[in-house]
Amino acid sequence: MDPVSFYKCLAEPTRLQCLLLIKQLGELCVCELTTATDVSQPKVSRHLAQLRECGLLHSSKRGQWVFYRLAHTVPDWATQVLGQTLAGNKAWLREPLARLKRMADRPSCCP
Repeated sequence: MDPVSFYKCLAEPTRLQCLLLIKQLGELCVCELTTATDVSQPKVSRHLAQLRECGLLHSSKRGQWVFYRLAHTVPDWATQVLGQTLAGNKAWLREPLARLKRMADRPSCCP
């Protein structure tokens, strides 16, 4: 992964937000990210597919749901950038995390 590709993948706010939420929480399913970002499922899925194509995410299917986590092949420098971005922008994730916390009855897809 080269730096230009990395930053191009993160240039869209929904992709960056999804990636940072996954970095913070470890693994999330599409339904959780749809709730957290307040973006439609097809749009979230499209952004996640782009992040997967960039080599930033790994997906695993469980039943009808797809779960995402950071790919183990993400270079150390990129992981450090994501960690610094996450640490310096907690306020930007406050509302998405609150929406996730308010999911009254978590769908059966979500652990």
